[in-house]
Amino acid sequence: MMNKQSVIDLLQEHGVQSTQQRIEIAQILFAKPQHLSADQVLAKVNHKRNIVSKATVYNSLGLFARKGMIREIIADPNRVFYDSNTSEHHHFFNVDTGELSDLPNENITVNELPGLPEGTVADSIDVIFKVRNKAEKPSVF
Repeated sequence: MMNKQSVIDLLQEHGVQSTQQRIEIAQILFAKPQHLSADQVLAKVNHKRNIVSKATVYNSLGLFARKGMIREIIADPNRVFYDSNTSEHHHFFNVDTGELSDLPNENITVNELPGLPEGTVADSIDVIFKVRNKAEKPSVF
């Protein structure tokens, strides 16, 4: 886990005011490269004695994403993950387990982009491969 001063420095580098709640949330997020939902962050932050509201967690995650500290990954309409790895990479999303895992950027090649709407520029390309666990061979009666 990042120490408190390292987290404060990181927040300041991204123009985010340091509050105790944001420091605790950031320490959870940047403990290791990981994909966490807002509810998972909330549970981890409040695991011990700390009481951080759900609204504070959602607002902080949104702020961190806007500031480029984390990536917001929308795996499906009901699953949003916050990725502490902001380097360019893609993902596998297992719809059976709900797990999101990294797929290195060099494993995907995009040869041509479609024409963009007038007045826009490409911001990023996010590829999510949705996978399922293989069904076990059905038993024969």
